[in-house]
Amino acid sequence: MSPGASVGLPPAFPFVALHGQSALQTALLLSTVDPLIGGVLVEGPRGTAKLTAARALAALLPGGRFVNLPLSASEEQLVGTLDLEAALKAGDVRFRPGLLARAHEGVLYVDEVNLLADGLVDLLLDVCASGINHVERDGISHVHPARITLVGTMNPEEGELRPQLLDRFGLFVRIGNALAPAAREAIVRARLAFDADPAGFVASHDEAQRMLGARIVAARAALPAIGFDDQTHAAVAARCHAAAVEGVRADLVMLRAARAHAALEGRTRIEVADVDAVAELVLAHRRQDDAERAAQPPAPAPATDQSPPASGEDWGALPAQDVPIAAVKNVRPLNAKKP
Repeated sequence: MSPGASVGLPPAFPFVALHGQSALQTALLLSTVDPLIGGVLVEGPRGTAKLTAARALAALLPGGRFVNLPLSASEEQLVGTLDLEAALKAGDVRFRPGLLARAHEGVLYVDEVNLLADGLVDLLLDVCASGINHVERDGISHVHPARITLVGTMNPEEGELRPQLLDRFGLFVRIGNALAPAAREAIVRARLAFDADPAGFVASHDEAQRMLGARIVAARAALPAIGFDDQTHAAVAARCHAAAVEGVRADLVMLRAARAHAALEGRTRIEVADVDAVAELVLAHRRQDDAERAAQPPAPAPATDQSPPASGEDWGALPAQDVPIAAVKNVRPLNAKKP
């Protein structure tokens, strides 16, 4: 049985049998090796196997946890809250775990994340970046680990994600409909074979699934020992500068992603090839084009004369008035109050 397979549930489509989605597969694996990368945002139209890929990823993991976050979810359903039943029956103050706790060490999937309330998206990304869910509500204070692989999908035709939230997703994959005929044929053949005999299809890919699952476990274990040398910092900084990204979040994510890629490849140090492999996944949603750069207000010119004022010059003098004094309307003085 493949890692993460659940008894009594229909088998998930094997991750190794996905076709035509190499960038998506890479992004998902990187985010699974290091969940602190900040999740994966997948943009694309319907019918491009976004949900299939996320379920297939969860099936690779030891616990096989896959949690689907509905758009109607409330904050307490997401983060957890007071267990009212225990409070009413026994007067105990207990924490009732939410979806974040259920998704720990697994995959949390949010379809149409651009339609989810901004506050919930912000909260999700906060937890992903820290790996910890800290709950302070309903008279309880609770902290629990929440190392989750966040997978958000969106169809741009149904609305955009605010730039502030878009930037906080670690990796970005844009899926198009323009698949080559050979890729389309491979996808359809694999899907038909799976639908005809799910158990047999999964069994035929069992060995490859096991090997990939073992690679993920080994990469997670090796990750802390892989450091960031000067060559890696220079390569990352050069790519982020060339893309004119704002802030340094892209640098941090690219370093983490390059390290995760090196760990997946079984290397003990990051190479430039690792940076090259992850750069577009990090920069695709952060890169500024020429029009955006031109729209930005120019930076104020630095002062060229820093010499002290000449002797006798008044430091507190006001600048010259643009309006002539003669043009200012005379104001009648107020009458003094009678004693």
